[in-house]
Amino acid sequence: MCQVFISADPQLWAHRARSIRLHGVATSIRLENLFWQVLDDIAARDGYSVPQLCTRLYDELIAERGAVENFSSFLRVCCTRYLALQLSGEIPQDVRIPIRSLAAQPPAEAAAALRH
Repeated sequence: MCQVFISADPQLWAHRARSIRLHGVATSIRLENLFWQVLDDIAARDGYSVPQLCTRLYDELIAERGAVENFSSFLRVCCTRYLALQLSGEIPQDVRIPIRSLAAQPPAEAAAALRH
């Protein structure tokens, strides 16, 4: 079992910090390269840059929860959730369909609407 995981390119788990401005305030976010790749995929799907996506996610998190305790962990969960929802069919594999077009409905309902 372990070979499935340890055969991954070590660059995927190497981490790097990126400086991102959230409403004009520079902040450093440190994530593994794999997560930066997934964030880039998510951002591109909706026509955003990664900093724009991070700002939008940050704003929506503040609006919903009122605070952000660990934004880097939140971003990792977003990436993992995105991939899991794609695998389950709740987010379409077709990257031409923006995620923001699905945001008005819970993922399962949005995917069902797209099938009909």
